[in-house]
Amino acid sequence: MGDRYNIHSQLEHLQSKYIGTGHSEITKYEWLVNQHRDSYSSYLGHSDLLNYFAICENEAKARVRFNLMEKMLQPCGPPPDKPED
Repeated sequence: MGDRYNIHSQLEHLQSKYIGTGHSEITKYEWLVNQHRDSYSSYLGHSDLLNYFAICENEAKARVRFNLMEKMLQPCGPPPDKPED
């Protein structure tokens, strides 16, 4: 019984500390946004990937970086309408 409580409190601590770890009521849209933003930030953090994208798109590295940061604002489009209860 003690282990169950300990694991639950550790999970709550991680969820409050790190954005994107999810929670029990996360929507599909929120989960996808977190995944996309995670991917884009990884691309920005790895200069080799950024170079690869710049070569593939025939764009300057700064332009590719700017485009990726712009995509991070709303990576999956506008949020869906929430049904009124």
